[in-house]
Amino acid sequence: MPRPLIDLLWRGHPNAPDGGSRGPRAKRSTSTVVDGAIALADASGLDAVTVRALAQSLGMSTMSVYTHVNSRDDLVVLMTDSAHTTMTPPPYRDMDWRSRVRAVADANLALHTRHPWLLDVHDPRSALGPGTIAKYDHELHAFDDTGIDGVQRDATLAFVLDFVKANASARLVVPEFGAIWSESADTLAHYVGQDFPLARRVGAAAGESMGGPYSPDAAWEFGLGRVIAGLAAIIDE
Repeated sequence: MPRPLIDLLWRGHPNAPDGGSRGPRAKRSTSTVVDGAIALADASGLDAVTVRALAQSLGMSTMSVYTHVNSRDDLVVLMTDSAHTTMTPPPYRDMDWRSRVRAVADANLALHTRHPWLLDVHDPRSALGPGTIAKYDHELHAFDDTGIDGVQRDATLAFVLDFVKANASARLVVPEFGAIWSESADTLAHYVGQDFPLARRVGAAAGESMGGPYSPDAAWEFGLGRVIAGLAAIIDE
């Protein structure tokens, strides 16, 4: 039987139990199973990750997968923590807090670009893993020497990461949105007519500026600038 989730998350720690398993050594490690699940999710999304599909992709039986993880939900938590370990911590040396916040945001956007399925993970147990905790600890240091207290530091980091997730999520639908807009723009203009002049004028100006109906890069630069400016109002106090 697999170990409790907390022990599986910390399986590489010197204080982790050996699992107390008997019998022959498993042909594949838990980390190999988790890596296989991440590969499935990267290729086809989180819904594609089932224990049966994972077993088939690894050439294992379904029951063999269950010797490594207790359930699919636990597997997703392990995947999330493992993905967090792959994020290169942004360097902070010789940076002011604004540059550190931007570095944290850029690193997390890159993480969600590599693993977009992370946006579909909402299991609070993901916070228990060593990869997630190490990531959290490093990112908290972005606010060193700002004078904000621990509660504010946690809330400020959450504010930044929520912005990153929103932008990363919007990027996933840009191709679909662009296609829908191209197909519908002329007909929509016919229906809108002169009823919404402000929306037409602003939309046309924004579309011309961005080269399309929506630009995630433009939204990123504008939004991140406003995030940092908002934080400055607190930190500069």
